[in-house]
Amino acid sequence: MPGSEELNFKEMCARFDVTPRTLRYYEYIELLRPRKDGRSRFYSGREVARMTLILRGRRFGFSLEEIRQWLEIYDQKGDREQYEVWVDKANRQLGVLEDQKAEIEAAMKDLRELRDETAEILRRME
Repeated sequence: MPGSEELNFKEMCARFDVTPRTLRYYEYIELLRPRKDGRSRFYSGREVARMTLILRGRRFGFSLEEIRQWLEIYDQKGDREQYEVWVDKANRQLGVLEDQKAEIEAAMKDLRELRDETAEILRRME
């Protein structure tokens, strides 16, 4: 029986602003495991929470495989180990993001300099 807290496929897509293709893919790679009734899918509070974590992980730059492994730890070993792994992964990802930030800042600096040099050439042409 569908529970009152369950979302159907369309509601799940709308709640998280994802395409049906994305949601089906997350199921295919076993990040989500909705209850199925014929061709219909129903997402419990657990699946909604998992989707929240998946999208948060993607926003932070984690791969789907890293997210899948982290979610599996919770399923197999519980909260404490999941939290410990999360802290390690977060520390590592913060380093990656800091490196990306430095690269972006360097690229922006170079682009500004080139823009300013080009603007100066244009001024001299007038």
